[in-house]
Amino acid sequence: MTGEEGRTRGGGTGGDRRGGVRTDEGRTGAVPTGEGAAPAGRAKRADALRNKETLLDAAAAAFVASGVEAPVRDIAARAGVGTGTIYRHFPTRADLIIAVYRHQVEACAEAGPALLADGVPPYEALRRWVDLFVDFLITKHGLAAALHSDEAGFDALHTWFLDRLLPVCTELLAAGVAAGETRADIDAYTLMRGVGNLCIGVENDPRYDARRLVGILVAGLRVRR
Repeated sequence: MTGEEGRTRGGGTGGDRRGGVRTDEGRTGAVPTGEGAAPAGRAKRADALRNKETLLDAAAAAFVASGVEAPVRDIAARAGVGTGTIYRHFPTRADLIIAVYRHQVEACAEAGPALLADGVPPYEALRRWVDLFVDFLITKHGLAAALHSDEAGFDALHTWFLDRLLPVCTELLAAGVAAGETRADIDAYTLMRGVGNLCIGVENDPRYDARRLVGILVAGLRVRR
């Protein structure tokens, strides 16, 4: 080792060593400060969250179009990424289905109040919300098979889904009744259960148009003037 190498590695020249990192009084920008690192970290986390949401949106669209057995390559193509990216986030299909399930529940939960806040007439808001709910049910009906024998896991997710969406549907129905647009003789649980039953088996029978039947059901809730 030369004398110059010894001075460089040992910190024997110029400045001092703070926290194991050499600093020199005359040198600027050698070590990033905490002030710059925090915004960069937040931006990186925000980008990662957006990327994950893009994957979940793509998977949800593929599930609606082709069922929960949609090929991973199709989901990757929709998201504009490689299949490896999907497997890094979701190692198994069950992981992906559960993540999409949660993603769609949150989207449904946020959509109801947003539609009313945007000034959409209450009955129309209910109709649009039920349409989103039908998309979600396609994933939900594939969830039991994905979880195989994990009945406790499925039951926990089902309870969480009811806790999140029943209040939203209740709010939409109440807004419709208050506006004189929606019948008052149906509750949120009955409506959601009825829509769910109409969607059973849709993934296995391409001739069955569950969405049309759901539309007829929802149309029956409208008060005719």
